[in-house]
Amino acid sequence: MNLPGWVSNTSQGVFIEVEGEKPTLDQFVFRLQKEKPPRSFIQSFEFSFLDPVGFTLFEIRDSDETGKKSVIVLPDIATCPDCLAEILDPQNRRYQYPFTNCTNCGPRFSIVESLPYDRPNTSMKKFVLCPACQKEYTDPADRRFHAQPTACPNCGPQLEFLSGSGEPTYRRHEALLATAQAVRDGHVVAVKGLGGFHLIVDARSDDAVKRLRERKHREEKPLAMMFPTVGMVQEECDVSELEERLLVSPESPIVLLSRKDNRELYGNLVSALGISQFVAPGNPTFGVMLPYTPLHHLLMLELGHPVVATSGNLSDEPICTDEREALRRLRGIADCYLVHNRPIVRHVDDSIVRVLHGRELVMRRARGYAPLPVHVASESKETVLALGAHLKNSVALSVGNNVVVSQHLGDLETQQSFEAFRAVAKDLQNLYDVKADILACDMHPDYFSSREAHSTAQPVVDIQHHHAHILSCMAENELSGEVLGVAWDGTGYGPDGTVWGGEFLLTSGGTFERFARFRTFRLPGGDKAVKEPRRTAVGLLYELLGDEMFRERNQAPFSELSVAELSVLQQMLKQNVNAPETSSVGRLFDAVASLTGFRHYNRFEGQAAMELEFALAGVSSEQTYRFEIIPANSLPQVGQRKENVGQYVPRFTIDWSAVVRDILADTKKCVAVPMISKKFHNALVQVIVHVAEKAGLEKVVLTGGCFQNRYLTEKAVTKLRSAGFKPYWHQRIPPNDGGISLGQVYGVLLGTGAGAKERNQASAAG
Repeated sequence: MNLPGWVSNTSQGVFIEVEGEKPTLDQFVFRLQKEKPPRSFIQSFEFSFLDPVGFTLFEIRDSDETGKKSVIVLPDIATCPDCLAEILDPQNRRYQYPFTNCTNCGPRFSIVESLPYDRPNTSMKKFVLCPACQKEYTDPADRRFHAQPTACPNCGPQLEFLSGSGEPTYRRHEALLATAQAVRDGHVVAVKGLGGFHLIVDARSDDAVKRLRERKHREEKPLAMMFPTVGMVQEECDVSELEERLLVSPESPIVLLSRKDNRELYGNLVSALGISQFVAPGNPTFGVMLPYTPLHHLLMLELGHPVVATSGNLSDEPICTDEREALRRLRGIADCYLVHNRPIVRHVDDSIVRVLHGRELVMRRARGYAPLPVHVASESKETVLALGAHLKNSVALSVGNNVVVSQHLGDLETQQSFEAFRAVAKDLQNLYDVKADILACDMHPDYFSSREAHSTAQPVVDIQHHHAHILSCMAENELSGEVLGVAWDGTGYGPDGTVWGGEFLLTSGGTFERFARFRTFRLPGGDKAVKEPRRTAVGLLYELLGDEMFRERNQAPFSELSVAELSVLQQMLKQNVNAPETSSVGRLFDAVASLTGFRHYNRFEGQAAMELEFALAGVSSEQTYRFEIIPANSLPQVGQRKENVGQYVPRFTIDWSAVVRDILADTKKCVAVPMISKKFHNALVQVIVHVAEKAGLEKVVLTGGCFQNRYLTEKAVTKLRSAGFKPYWHQRIPPNDGGISLGQVYGVLLGTGAGAKERNQASAAG
């Protein structure tokens, strides 16, 4: 527009000053918002009119690193069509170069060391641009103008193929060809990608997939796959328009897709492409992604078939990011390694997404999504750092009106994962050059994240687990005022001494009232019951029938227990030893799976509940069981029990006894599990609507791990809308514990636990 002035990249964002006539400046403001670069977004746009100063030219000034750091860091972005065309063009100087990128694609979050985002502040600083790349980098008309990771074969990172012992054997493109051959030969190859290592095997080879499972100690949990093209995915899976858009999006997540219903004689799903039955045993969905870096594009083009591409780690450990670390930690898992010399600043897993009710639901938030912030209405002058939960951990940091949520960190079950958690909590503060004034954590005293918070001298705010779930969904949906929060999951610390997980909380700002909850029952063996639904079923039946149930031996779950095991469980329940009380809907799913003889052991978290969801596919019945909603504390007590007292006494209890009796009757009548599952799911939806009617609030928030269940969530949304309510659920923040940290920050900003903060300060002073 021929406007003189200047532009500068700063730690607070982009500053532009231009000079001209008022109508021209008005048009500039309008065009700037409409004609921004394709992968940019404007989170806030502020402008004012000043007296002219007489600019004669327009200049791009050096970046300014001073002042408070509040600018947004973009996630890593999948390869754009222009760069892909270049690496496939034999006449282009970047032909077959696996680190090609431009302003519109490539690494961001995984390579930035500090703000502002400029090459000297990234792990690319050691690669000096060659004259050709320098020319592109400094030309405002070039799409590589200030593309910080830009490079070419002459000046950028390079590949290297290592043997199992770590000896380098091939470099550059020959290293990629050697990797492809190793995959064809059935080997497990560790490939250093964008945010860490993948373990890759031929997805069509039973032996290779089984070998990977055995070495990784991953018995039955589905493995993600990478396909060369969308067309090949469509041969194997049903792909909707939205699912296809997600697959090819700049975020390029793992998308959960329904397998095509190709069945052999005995009803087993058959793969159109010969994919091994061990990739996702017993699962009607596949986790699928497309190549999202030039390296992956070149490798998949060379192979021409799907591969398993799972995180480069041992179960419950963070993924490896460094080749030296990979040689140590992946020894015994990987047969060989494809590495490169571009350092990874922070590990970033692949994101996982499913389409639910016509929009995306992020189930694991990492590459492509993190660390984009959530904008909130409440702002604190104090910086809040939330340390999240114990499982599916993430951490979050308040930066003005934004809450920056970290990448998925996983379960804090090992020393390596705990060290990674501490490193990310420190890294997030370093990136924004702040130190947290307040720490927020879960109320559970034994969570490693909570212990970490309370081990410091800083003020700490404890936020109840399910309240944090609801606050997370409220923050994402920009909700204020009073809502009915439906928070259902497997486990959450209850301040009344029980394990919560089937909660209806009236939530207003930073406070909540426990409006209703599911009838409680005991979990004999505590955490062991989480892995053994048969134990959960025994606890449920003991609550219903007392000692009478131990006379039954011919029906599940008793047929799955030896006399000695049953005797131990009986003593646990009668004497209330290691048998915590729970209201969890997640555990109710487990119990139903065991009562029907469907699944008695969970090989991975949520397996029984997932399989109950899968089972109902194809059943069109609207039949339902009937839960009763009764006044709280009106049920008979079984065994020794601590009474619910104080502010956590609910107004209503959801009694499942009639449902369980009907399920037992249906199993004796040999009603098929899919029908039982459908009736059970329909009953849960009915409960949500009926409790919402009793609460009388228009806004109903659905959150917690149970609402990863597609049928449950979609049916609940439909029924709530039909009944005149406004349901809200998650989109880009996970409904599971990966979203807890956002809720914890939002809770502090809304004033939750102010008393706890004061008590901590007093304690520290004392």
